[in-house]
Amino acid sequence: MVNTANCQQLRLKRGEDRRLRAGHLWVFSNEVDVKATPLATMEPGSVVEVTDFRGKSLGCATVNPQSLICARIHAREVADLDYALILERLRRALVLRTRLFSEPFYRLAHAEGDFLPGLVVDRFGDHLTVQTTTLAMEKRKGAVRTALEELLAPKSILWDNTVALRRLEGLELSREEEGSCPDELQVPENGCLFTVSMKEGQKTGWYYDQRPNRALMQRFARGKRVLDAFCYVGGFGVNAGLAGAREVVFCDASQRALALAKANLERNAPEASCTCLEGDAFETLKRLKDAGERFDIVSIDPPAFIKRRKDHKEGLAAYRRLNVLAMSLLAEEGLLFTSSCSQLLAVDELRACASHAAAHLGLHPELVHTGFQGPDHPVHCAMPETAYLKCLVCACNKL
Repeated sequence: MVNTANCQQLRLKRGEDRRLRAGHLWVFSNEVDVKATPLATMEPGSVVEVTDFRGKSLGCATVNPQSLICARIHAREVADLDYALILERLRRALVLRTRLFSEPFYRLAHAEGDFLPGLVVDRFGDHLTVQTTTLAMEKRKGAVRTALEELLAPKSILWDNTVALRRLEGLELSREEEGSCPDELQVPENGCLFTVSMKEGQKTGWYYDQRPNRALMQRFARGKRVLDAFCYVGGFGVNAGLAGAREVVFCDASQRALALAKANLERNAPEASCTCLEGDAFETLKRLKDAGERFDIVSIDPPAFIKRRKDHKEGLAAYRRLNVLAMSLLAEEGLLFTSSCSQLLAVDELRACASHAAAHLGLHPELVHTGFQGPDHPVHCAMPETAYLKCLVCACNKL
């Protein structure tokens, strides 16, 4: 525990405490009463007590004066972000995951969703990929490492700190291996077995967040022709193949990802026909459209087109164009799986993109499923920022 007398106070302006009292964990620099508290001179990564304008405690946070999010609450009482607290939070997260999954393949820690701001841990059996995205958590890597070793005794840890969010905290991008990190991992999901690249893969190597939405693909794919665009290593397409799809077409800009997607389909559904199309997805989908190609199911799972608020207009236009292209490739009575991992794109906006595409093409869209991130990516109920993934399934028919 931190001694209250030795813990600096971060006092907020009048009226800026409402969001925190409702459960939110972030303090923005323009909410701080800098006349009452010396924010600029506080030690980056240190623990402070956050108070309202009267001095009433709201919780304990780590501070970074150089970041727009200048403080992140980690406790509702005065407490250090130390080894004991990190261990307890990780233990609690592990208990939840073992209730949810029968095998040790999941996101173990989802930052604010697990009350561990700045920490992401993906578990691949005996191997872990870890990201520390805040200066405060970076300074506590030793405590994180020790807690993970005590709980899981992993064979390896890959500190994959190449995420751009670190730059907002004044941190460099880096990658560090501890133990024997394999080049490739075998990841079971929904009855499939995927080979993914631990060291060279996107993000932490695998997108566990789409697991329940990929499972839904299996309910529709038997006997169908399926296009998996932005496929990475074939998540949606392989689930389709396992369910009995007659043909799967993968589309991605990465030759390496396509090679793994093809191998994953051959392992899980050797009877399914497979085609790989390398290149920009927008251009590839347009070529398919111009060639008169049609698919029973089209899945689009692009990277985030909206990473900052100022990018919203341009990003929304990109989602609209992509949905028109994808829907134009559907055969009669086709299904569109349309996804977005942009937190700044609301689910209603993605629904509007599908509606716009249908209207443009003279189709009647029936929304049959609205999916979100999997349960190992818990959403903090007071923080809409932690709810980012959307996946809509639309049945599209002629008017």
